[in-house]
Amino acid sequence: MRTTPAVAVAVVSLGLLAAACSGGGDGTSATSGGAAKPGKIAVAASDTDCKVATSQLPAGTSTFSVTNNGSKVTEFYVYAAGDRVMGEVENVVPGLTRDVIIELPAGSYQTACKPGMIGDGIRNALTVTGTSAPLTDNAKLADATASYKRYVQSQSETLLTKTQEFVDAVKAGDVDKAKALFPVARTYWERIEPVAEVFGDLDPAIDARENDVEPGQEWTGFHKIEKDLWVEKDISKDGPLADKLIADVTTIVQKANAATLSPVQLANGAKELLDEVATGKITGEEDRYSHTDLWDFDANLQGSQAAVQSLRPVLDERDPDLAKTLDDKFAAAEAALEQYRQGDGWKLHNELTKDDLKKLSDAINALAEPISKVAAVVAQ
Repeated sequence: MRTTPAVAVAVVSLGLLAAACSGGGDGTSATSGGAAKPGKIAVAASDTDCKVATSQLPAGTSTFSVTNNGSKVTEFYVYAAGDRVMGEVENVVPGLTRDVIIELPAGSYQTACKPGMIGDGIRNALTVTGTSAPLTDNAKLADATASYKRYVQSQSETLLTKTQEFVDAVKAGDVDKAKALFPVARTYWERIEPVAEVFGDLDPAIDARENDVEPGQEWTGFHKIEKDLWVEKDISKDGPLADKLIADVTTIVQKANAATLSPVQLANGAKELLDEVATGKITGEEDRYSHTDLWDFDANLQGSQAAVQSLRPVLDERDPDLAKTLDDKFAAAEAALEQYRQGDGWKLHNELTKDDLKKLSDAINALAEPISKVAAVVAQ
C-alpha cells in the first residue's frame, strides 16, 4: 500500500504520521560463521540516488537506517529473487530517518530506494554471506510464525469468497450490490496485506491508487473499479478488470498460503499496518471515492493485532511491560474506533469531523510507538 507524497508530507506536518520504526542497537555481534555484525547500515536516499553503506553483509538480522535527503517521499526495500520483499520501510518523508530490521539468510539481494514511492526504484546489489541460525530456531518464534500462517490462511479463504462475490456483482452490472461488497472484500485483503505485499507486482495490481500508476501502465484492481462505481457510475466495461482482480487475488492467496514470514517480518508488518492507517485511512486518501476508509482502518488494526498476538509468548518472556502496554493501547485504539460503528459496518470517512479524526489519529499514534519496539525485541 502506498501513499501519495503530498498526502504523506501533509500527514507529517499535522503530526499524524506514526512513530518511526525502531531498530536494534548500534553494537556488534557475531554470527555462527564468525563474521562481525555491523551496527546500523546507513542508507542515504535522495531523488536520484540510493547510497547503501555496504554491499556485503553477514547472514542474520540487520538494521537499515534510511535517511531521506531528497525532496520527495521515498521508501526502501530489500528484494530477493523475483522481487520478493524481504523487508521494507515506507513513507520516509524528506529530512526523516527511519529504521527497519530485516532477517537475511546467505544469498544475493537488491536494495532499492523509490523516490515518489513509484517504479522499480534505484537499485544496488547486496550480497549476504556466512551462516546464522534463523530466528525460528527459537521454538516460541517458530510457533509464532506457524500461528500467523494459520491466521493468513483463514483470512485468505474468506478474501477469495468475498472478492468473487464482488466480481460477480460487477460483471452482472449490479452497482448497489457491488458497492455494498467493496468494503467487505477489502476487509480481508487489508488484514493480510503484510504478507500480500511480499510478492512483487501483485500488490499494486490489486490495490494501487490512480496516482501510484506510472505513465503508460494500466491501472487495475479494487480502486479502479471503486472509481467506476462511485465517480463514473458505469461498470458496464469492467468485466475484464473484475476477471483480472479475482485472478490476481487467487494467485496472491496461493502464494501467501505457501509462504512463511520471518518473525521480524511479522513485527514489521504489524507496524506497517498502523502506518497505513496514519498515512492513508485517517486522511481519506485510501478509499477516496467510496469513503469506506474506516472498514480498512478496522481491518488494519485487526491484522496488526493478529501479528502481535502471534508473537505474544516471546514478548511476555522478553519484555512483559511492552506486552502489557500493547494490550492497553490496542484496547484504546479499538474503543476510539468503535464510536463510529454503524450497523454491520462503519460511518463514512466524510461523515467524521476533524476532531473525530484527530482523536483516532492520537489513538493510533499512541499504539504505533510501542509497536515500533517489537521487531528489536524479536531480533534479540
